[in-house]
Formats: sequence, C-alpha cells, structure tokens
Amino acid sequence: MAYAGVVLDIPTRALDQAFHYLVPDEIEPDVHIGSTVLVSFSRRLAVGYVTSLSREIPEGLDPSKLKPIERVLADPAFDEQAAQLAEWIAREYAAPLSESIRLFLPPGQSVRVRKATEDGPWELEESSAGPVDDRWASLTEEGRSFEPKRNSSRQRALVSALSSGPVRMAELSAMIPGAASVVSALEKRGVVEIVRRRRIRGSEQTTLSSATAARPEALTQGQGNALAAIGQAGPGEVVLVDGVTGSGKTEVYLAAIERVLEQGRSALVLVPEISLTAQTVGRFRSRFGERVAVLHSRLSVGERFDQWDMARTGDASVVVGARSALFAPLSNLGIIIIDEEHEGSYKQDQSPRYHARDVAAKLASLRGCPLVLGSATPSLESLVRCREGSHRGVAWHRVEMPERPGNAVLPHVQVVDMTRQFALGNRSIFSKPLVEGIERVLERREKAVLMLNRRGFASFLMCRECGCVPECPHCSTALTYHERTHSLACHTCGSSWPVRAYPDPTTCCPNCGSRFLAQFGVGTQRVEDELAMLVGDRATIVRMDADTTRGKGAHQRLLEEFDAAECAILVGTQMIAKGLDFPEVTLVGVVNADTTLKLPDFRAAERTHDLLEQVAGRAGRGEVPGEVIVQTYWASHPAIRSVEAHERSLFLEAEVSDRREAYYPPFSRLGNIICWGRSLGEVTRVLDEVARLVRERVGEQEGWRVLGPADCLKARVKDQYRRHLLVKAPPAADLGSLLGACAREVDKPRGVSLAVDIDPHDMM
Repeated sequence: MAYAGVVLDIPTRALDQAFHYLVPDEIEPDVHIGSTVLVSFSRRLAVGYVTSLSREIPEGLDPSKLKPIERVLADPAFDEQAAQLAEWIAREYAAPLSESIRLFLPPGQSVRVRKATEDGPWELEESSAGPVDDRWASLTEEGRSFEPKRNSSRQRALVSALSSGPVRMAELSAMIPGAASVVSALEKRGVVEIVRRRRIRGSEQTTLSSATAARPEALTQGQGNALAAIGQAGPGEVVLVDGVTGSGKTEVYLAAIERVLEQGRSALVLVPEISLTAQTVGRFRSRFGERVAVLHSRLSVGERFDQWDMARTGDASVVVGARSALFAPLSNLGIIIIDEEHEGSYKQDQSPRYHARDVAAKLASLRGCPLVLGSATPSLESLVRCREGSHRGVAWHRVEMPERPGNAVLPHVQVVDMTRQFALGNRSIFSKPLVEGIERVLERREKAVLMLNRRGFASFLMCRECGCVPECPHCSTALTYHERTHSLACHTCGSSWPVRAYPDPTTCCPNCGSRFLAQFGVGTQRVEDELAMLVGDRATIVRMDADTTRGKGAHQRLLEEFDAAECAILVGTQMIAKGLDFPEVTLVGVVNADTTLKLPDFRAAERTHDLLEQVAGRAGRGEVPGEVIVQTYWASHPAIRSVEAHERSLFLEAEVSDRREAYYPPFSRLGNIICWGRSLGEVTRVLDEVARLVRERVGEQEGWRVLGPADCLKARVKDQYRRHLLVKAPPAADLGSLLGACAREVDKPRGVSLAVDIDPHDMM
C-alpha cells in the first residue's frame, strides 16, 4: 500500500501543509510526485497535488482513517525537488502552499471543483492548454510519377506545390482555391498522403541585427576570469559577474552554457524585461539552435504550453525567459543565470511574492548547480553578500569585468544642470547641449536614444488659481494627461476621462471652478512631439513606452523598426534603459534624470544610479565613441556624480552609510503587511490586531523593529482603503514564518484582505 502527501488546491494560509491519502492499487501506476489528483476533503471533493509518496505509513496516523485518492486528473508537472522548493517559497514568503505549487503547473491548466447549484453535487471543471497538430500533405512514391490530366489545373498546381516537399494544409488552401477537395481526391488514389505533425508555437524569429552571437576570436581578460570563476563554483554556489555595460557578459553566459550542455545538462537564463527577450533568445538560438525555449507573459497560453512542454520532454535544453521561467520543468539542471540581477522586476508583486534571485539560489542548492548573477550595477544586497563571502550558508563570489571588448570604450558623460539652463532663458525640455548632440547625430546619420521615466503627454494638470491637481475619484493618485487622446488617465486603476468631460463639460477645476488648468511635467508623447519639430524628416522617431507596447509583439516590432532605420531616435521609458545592444547608437540623452530620485522610497537613490548607468551604457558599443547627456535639477547628488565619473564608489559610500544608519536592507530584512478594504474602520481594526500579535511575538528580541500601522502612500486604490505595517528584522531572521503565523491568527471580516510582502521592492 502506498501513501501520498497531497497539497489541496485551496488558497488559504490555514492549509499550510500536505494531507495524507491512500493510493488505491488500481491507480498506483499513474500516481507520481507532481500528479494532479481528485480527493475527498471536509465532506466535499477537492483538487490536490501530490508532493510526496511513501510505502511507510506516516508516524502518528491510523491507516484505517485515511481516505483514498479518487482519481488522477493530470500527468506529473514537477518532481520532488520542485515540491521542496514550493514548500520553501510558501514558508519564506508567507504564502498559501497551493499558490506556490501552482507556479510549477503547465500553462493553462485549470482544474477545480464547484457546485452547479447550491444543493447540487460537487462537479469537476477541467480546462487546459494542449498540443496542436497540423495536417501536412506530401506526395507518395507513386505520386512522384503521377501526371494530372491536361484540363486538371488545380491537380497540376497541387502536384507542383508538393514536388519540392511536404506543405502544411493551411498554406495549400491559401495558395490553391479548393485545395482541400483536391487533396482528398488524390489521397483516395494514393497520390497524396496526409500526416499530422506537432506544431510548436511561440518560436517566432526576429530581424534584429543584435540578435546574433558571433564567436569572438578571443575572450577579454575579464571574460576569461568570469568563465573560470563559474567553472570553479561548487553546487549551489553563487557567482556575481560585475561587468561594465558592454563588457560582453552575454558571451560569458553562452560559453558557460556550452560547457554545461556538453556534460548533458540543461540551462536556465532569466532576463528582466520582455523587450530584451527577442534579442536574447535570438543570440542563444544563433548558438544553440532549436534547443532553446522561451517563456514570458506576452506569449499566448498555447505558446507558453508548447515552450513549457519542450522543456519537460527534453526537446529544449536551454530555457530563456522572464521571472516565471524560473519554474520551467528542466531536468538535470546544470546552471542558472540571472542577467541584470539588480532589476526590481524580479520581485513578484502578487502572491506568492517571491524574489527570483533568492528563489534561484535555493533552486541551485536543490539541483546542485551554480547560480550566476550578472549586472553592470549589482544590487547592494548582492555586493554585501559577496563582501561577506556567504549568505545563509552558501558561498558568494564576485568577479569583475572592467573593460569592453575591442576598441569600444565607456561613453563620455556630461551632466547638464537644468536650473542654469532655465536661468539662461531656455524654456525647452531639451537643453542646449542635448540639442547640439542630436544635431551631430543627424549630421553623421547615426542613432540616438532619449530616455524619460514617464509616460503620457504631461504628468498632470494643475489649477493655476488654487493649485488643485485633479485626482482619480477611485484612487489617491493624480490623473495623467494624455495629449493624443485629450484624456486624463489613472495609471493605478486604469480609468480615464475625456478632458472636456472632467469634472464637467467646461473643464473646470474640481476645487474652485477655475477654467485655468495648466499642464505640468513631461511625458513621452510630449518629448516625441517636440523632437519631431526639432528633427523634422531627417530621422525616424520610434516611441517605446507602456502605451505603445501593449499589443503582442509590439516590443520586438518597435525595436526592429529602430534597428532597420538608417538614422533614428528611440524615445522611451525605463524599458529601453537596459540590455539593448545597438552599435550605431552614439548618443544617449536622459531628459529628467532625477524623477525617480525624489520618490519616497529608501531604494530611490540606488534605482536612479542603476537606471542612469544602464541607459548610459547603450551609447558607444561600436567602434564610434559614445556620449551621454544627463539633464537634472539635482546635479550634486552622489547618484548623478558617480554616473558622470563612471565611479561607483562615489555613490556607494554615501548610500551604504545611509542604509546602515536607517537600518534598511542589506543591513536588515523588511516585511510589509498590507491590509485593504472598503471600510476604513474594519481595515484599521484588522491591522491593529496584526500589529499587536507581531509585537507580542517579537518581544524584546534584538534587531527587530515594528513600525506602524499607517496609511499606505497610495492610501486608496479602486475605492479601497489601504494601510500597512512595516517590520524590520535581522538579515538572517525567519521573517516569513513569523508574519505568516500572525496573519493566520487574525479574524478578517468579509471584504477585508491581508497580504504579507517579504523583502518588498514596492513600498507605495
């Protein structure tokens, strides 16, 4: 008799462990770790996932009281190590265990049990993505000598089309009207045969010139050192590749993966932005062919399933993708690589709120392979862990790559103080040095990148009489003005209003009734419009922001347009700041460098420094030296000065001192408990109770601080009030277990929600 540990697919913190069931003899061959099963739980049917199997009865359990598994619903989706990782994620990030398990399920799998009527029986609902087969037509041996009659034009066209090889039926139908009936007739005569072939979706190619990876004649010294450090890393150890922008980190990744594949093992590569996926996947496919699968959120469910299934079956031995690719079912994993490891996009903003870097470190330990982190601007957490030599018992190593290959050099950075430009009478959003730089690019027929950390035509409208800024009636955020659509939009909940209809047809101030509403701030649409007036038809202007990249494939299409143009200027937000490699780009302009510097977030300075250093690295990656022009109203800030001098220590010394004094990461761990609901009184009561429980458990322990409760910076979102509690703990503290236990004990009324965010990256 076999016994199975089953995690129920019921997302609640109360069910924080697996339940044991009997495995009936008749279905035992089909029950494996990772199987989706149907079980009886609390007088109802429930879906569950098998996380353990044993021939021994678990200690303390009576076999006669164990219920049997009813049936197997789906094939195994994960193995024992993945189940252990899911349990670790649930504990580490105070998340329901079932939500952690779901990370490993096939894309599109949705199995649940519900009642059709209140008194009716429990019914099973199943839906899942699956493989798609295409019908292909080809000539048989007899068909190769078949001669259609002279008046059978469609048969003649069909035989001609098939003479060079099999053709998909959909293509034949598009080429030859009525092809289906002709094929059917010739199939009966033995001239044509039809076969079904699996179609792999999500494997589209790109025309980006940067999406190829030609082998260099020789590695630089920094590349050689990095490759040697990776080769010497033991199972579970972490290697931080600290290389300047354009130093050739991708070539190090490719060479390290080649060694892993030669050993018969597989590789996993994470990138932070969807905009980087086409370029990165193209480079890896140019080196490893069709053995590369890609996983990210912009693929359809069917495309994600096919790419996921390639990893499961072993058809793909390299998986490249965004954060969620971390849970691909690769077997015999030999290396994990996280490019641009400092990026905040590696932190999941919905439950389970994991950080991909730390989950990857745990996965590498379980799989017995090294983890490679790469960045030109490593996070403070990674730098401190490397300086200390270990983290949670795992060795961390840092290797530097200080030079660019060939004749490429780091670009010259010029910081323009916009207060002086204003004093000199320049009212344009472009400083004089930036305008002159753009003119030089146009004269030489090169390319430029202009980065703006905003979207929309202007940030907001403000009444010039009373200073009122129109806010979203559902959220505590200012509305953004969009010039092209003449609308005000809330970028928190997505609501929008035509300007003439907000707050009434006269477009008056909602506070004093004045009709004098002025635009303040700068958005990508305004930059694009003013740039168009400056350059005219002398260059192609490509705008890339959240509004222009909503559609599927939009990132790739816009980058291909920029790449194909003879002379072009790319205008965009943060998504164009990292990873992109265009040797023709000789100028980078940062329109408003200090926007993120003034956010109420302890990481604001670090994020600004990283963003500026990364976007500066887009210039001068070819033979022609690059220049960077940074426009700012805070030219004396260490983050700005360090980018100007390409000297990280100017920023790090001040930042590390501030973090240590304020007891912020990496010198502590943070836990943010957020409570929200439509009743402010209920939200306040629930969070006050959580705060009481946390303070009781923390007691007088050294290094623990409990701050709040207080209103969130966005105190209202979608008509829901938001309050939070911030907990600071020692770096090695088991913060998730403590806060998760407190959250489980609180009685929440209907309509009030509670979330625990461990190691948060968004404090707003």
